[in-house]
Amino acid sequence: MVIGVTMVNVLPGKERAAYTELQHIEGIKDIYHVFGEYDFVVIVDVGDLSRLNNIVDNIRENEFVTATQTIVGAELK
Repeated sequence: MVIGVTMVNVLPGKERAAYTELQHIEGIKDIYHVFGEYDFVVIVDVGDLSRLNNIVDNIRENEFVTATQTIVGAELK
């Protein structure tokens, strides 16, 4: 299991449109609209890093997204 936490910036005034498009990306578990340096925090829960990379690439392809930063977490055993 791999958890990705991706912080997302979008074009000003395009938060609703970006949110709507993010909702359609398979693998995204939760999307939180936040205030501060970033506009959204996106939680991705997948099986491996390759899948996480693909989802982050899909997020970046959103026409309203201007920047992302991803933190990767893995389960400790």
